[in-house]
Amino acid sequence: MPPPPTVYRQHLTRFIAIVLLGMLLDACSGYATQRVARGLSQSILNQDDPSTVRDGMPAYLLLIDGLILDDPDNQSLLIGGARLYSAYASIFVDDSDRARRLTDKARHYGRHALCLRRPEFCATDSYSYDAFMAALAKTGKDDLPVIYAYATSWAAWLRARSTEPAALSDVPAVEAMLERVLELDENFEHGQAHLYLGIMNSQLPAALGGHPEIGKTHFERAIAMSQGHDLFAKVEYAGTYARLMFDRPLHDRLLKEVLAADPTAPGYTLTNVLAQQQARRLLDSADNYFGD
Repeated sequence: MPPPPTVYRQHLTRFIAIVLLGMLLDACSGYATQRVARGLSQSILNQDDPSTVRDGMPAYLLLIDGLILDDPDNQSLLIGGARLYSAYASIFVDDSDRARRLTDKARHYGRHALCLRRPEFCATDSYSYDAFMAALAKTGKDDLPVIYAYATSWAAWLRARSTEPAALSDVPAVEAMLERVLELDENFEHGQAHLYLGIMNSQLPAALGGHPEIGKTHFERAIAMSQGHDLFAKVEYAGTYARLMFDRPLHDRLLKEVLAADPTAPGYTLTNVLAQQQARRLLDSADNYFGD
């Protein structure tokens, strides 16, 4: 496997994990139940009080566990479980031991879903990078939900182990899966793979093996694909690329745009409220960071 980046930001999935709730309970049987599930997930995404979501989500962790226990090979349920556990652990859990436990489950659900869909991935604990890439190259558009669920749950798992060198060796595989998602359908999940790849390519300067200009391209594409509604794309563009490149004008412009924006937007309200909180913290620390 190619050498991984030596830095993996602790908040890698914090900026987008909540948007993974879109299919939270769609796997439940019955048209009426699916309508309730879709309404529930939309109400979460459009919530402007993150504390309400934080307090309510554990009930749905238990619910999805029960559904999977009753039907352990249901791919849709496994995808929902991987997404829900990734979202909750990445956004609302600060205790590192608890985050590791929750993301273990997220990755297990995501990996099992992928194995059911593509058995050649089942030996991922001992795969060679070339074999992994060969299997990934055979995937198609019908595999997108399981590829994305596993990639993002794996990213959440890595975030919870950001100080563990052995875990960081998995970063290239996660990047490869996200790049495959874009190859198959750039619009899948509203192009959120661009946001992941923007951050992952903006960890190190080019002189140390990073790819910040590739990261910049991904950030700009993520912003364009959301028509500017996803404020977290701008926050992460500022907090990763602009800080890495010591570009304070870009940094401050992006964050001021975030703070001036109306956070209310269908499907983005909750993440936008969180983005504005983070934007304020980044601006408040800018003098210290840039030395002005």
